[in-house]
Amino acid sequence: MIAAPQESFLHTRGLPPLYKNSMLEKLPDAIGHALHEVRAGLEKIAFNTIGLRQGTASIKISSLAFADHAPLPARYTADGEGRSPPLHWIGIPSGAVSLVLMVEDADSPTPHPLVHAIAVDLPAVDGGLPDGALSDDDDDNKGVHTGRNSYLRTAWLPPDPPPGHGVHRYAFQIFALGAPHEFSSSPGRDELLDALKAHAIASGLLIGTCERPDGSIKIGDAVPTGAAPAG
Repeated sequence: MIAAPQESFLHTRGLPPLYKNSMLEKLPDAIGHALHEVRAGLEKIAFNTIGLRQGTASIKISSLAFADHAPLPARYTADGEGRSPPLHWIGIPSGAVSLVLMVEDADSPTPHPLVHAIAVDLPAVDGGLPDGALSDDDDDNKGVHTGRNSYLRTAWLPPDPPPGHGVHRYAFQIFALGAPHEFSSSPGRDELLDALKAHAIASGLLIGTCERPDGSIKIGDAVPTGAAPAG
């Protein structure tokens, strides 16, 4: 029986070498199947844990690349170019002084959701981020104040679910802060959650999905359900 990754490996100490030194697509299918029921859970993403009462979901966040709860195009995953998708948000409350964005994998086989991106000090206006705005390179933040993902990098981490683990839900979460907050140079999940609990006045959520059903099949090459196989 394969044990679930321990919490001590996560946000305070980084991920174990298996996660740090190889892409999850290279995990054996058997591991993905064995961990199928081991998931962080949607209830643990920031959107559902910060205790925001008034204003929850009042910000509408969307993307031209995918619909809510629809699959992410391969271009925005580890099977493609790995770019960050374009995002757009409206409904920012008048009392907001800044916005923060966090992207988490609610279905990672870890005690807490895997953080794929953090961006803070975004302008408190209706707007968004264009295609590729979040770099996958620590040294090229493209003018965005980025925080640390779960690999301890200040960069965008493309979705890369383990083969055979089932559908993963990637939560693109936008929050409006109602008071000034001075973030560190590269804030992590814990720092961001503390700021949200203290100052968040509104939030929005967009879910994109990704699944790697078999280690030998790339996301873009998977045969759609009900489609006849080629040849």
